[in-house]
Amino acid sequence: MKVVFMGTPDFSVPVLDALVAQHEVVAVYCQPPRPAGRGQALRPSPVQARAEALGLPVRHPVSLKGAEAQAEFAALGADVAVVVAYGLILPQAVLDAPRMGCLNIHASLLPRWRGAAPIHRAIMAGDAETGICIMQMEAGLDTGPVLLRQAVAIGAEETTGELHDRLSALGAEMIMQALDRLPDLTPDAQPAEGVTYAAKIDKAEARVDWTLPAVQVDRLIRGLSPFPGAWCLMGGERVKLLRSRVVAGVGAAGQVLGGFTIACGEGAVEILAAQREGKKAQSQADFLRGVSLPERFD
Repeated sequence: MKVVFMGTPDFSVPVLDALVAQHEVVAVYCQPPRPAGRGQALRPSPVQARAEALGLPVRHPVSLKGAEAQAEFAALGADVAVVVAYGLILPQAVLDAPRMGCLNIHASLLPRWRGAAPIHRAIMAGDAETGICIMQMEAGLDTGPVLLRQAVAIGAEETTGELHDRLSALGAEMIMQALDRLPDLTPDAQPAEGVTYAAKIDKAEARVDWTLPAVQVDRLIRGLSPFPGAWCLMGGERVKLLRSRVVAGVGAAGQVLGGFTIACGEGAVEILAAQREGKKAQSQADFLRGVSLPERFD
């Protein structure tokens, strides 16, 4: 098939690699390079970097709403567009341009967790499972009929970073299945019941509230790891907490109970990995070798 690929972050890269191996990728669309680092130099997205390494033509329009951008897209003569974490709304003219439409790889079991941050939100909400849906795109936000879906269990100590990598690989496998079977797949309309929205993560959510039950604190830590990272204050120093598990323990909220176990409003969490300001992420053992913990965390 002649495929237009539309994606931007790391999550999308395995999908691009899979497509290139079996189909003709006629163009890659991604978000424009963004300022990054101390010098704020423009840095291409992971998808742009990979596409250029593969010798593929790359486009990164600021918008697809204009007639010129839509005409350029239609002129590609694609059989299908594959979209995964692209970052722009596709106007109807773009959705209609490929002969077999636009397919989206979404990292949730739709209609649960439509929107920008489905992996983070699934862990933060304590969901037992999530998955991948291959969806026929329409104008609404992740509202289109589902062609394929596969559920996966969320591990008791799994972080967003780990689940992200598993779902990215699964998405690449499933889109290849969908393209192979596309003429024979029956679109399954999403039910009206069970709709939830995975709002973009706000950094204001990331500070740990030790008065909450340990189960909620643990979900926050794992759900925001590695980015943006749940954080707290350790003697006035900001520390990111990157891995955790719920353990038995009783004490005042924020009290260090021994080792790297911290009391919560109900129960306690053991911190398995953390990162001090200006330092690299460290395992619990390495972290504790380099610092004396205070009596409590704020």
